[in-house]
Amino acid sequence: QVQLVESGGGLVQAGGSLRLSCAASGRTFTKYVMGWFRQPPGKEREFVAAISWGGGRTDLVDSVKGRFTISRDNAKNTVYLQMNSLKPEDTAVYYCAARRDYSDSDYDEAQRYPYWGQGTQVSVSS
Repeated sequence: QVQLVESGGGLVQAGGSLRLSCAASGRTFTKYVMGWFRQPPGKEREFVAAISWGGGRTDLVDSVKGRFTISRDNAKNTVYLQMNSLKPEDTAVYYCAARRDYSDSDYDEAQRYPYWGQGTQVSVSS
């Protein structure tokens, strides 16, 4: 199993940047595909980004392409979400998640990730 703790959320003006971090416990971090999801106020949780075990593959939802970058540092057991050019519609609780496999058909499905962090709030003002 793996335990996940997010950090880096906060309040930022539109056009600003934030970097979220997700620290994982244990010595098997490299065995996990990592994902970021978000839940806007009053809405369902949605996929944001995923990254493969070694970082060679990444997937991002269309709405954040060109603005967000997912990366990982396996030596530090940490995955990052760099968010630039933030918009008010990016306001949400952001969650880090982990799974063992990387499937083309369901990498963006929250129910396929068994491990979750507690979430960190990101608020973007206009």
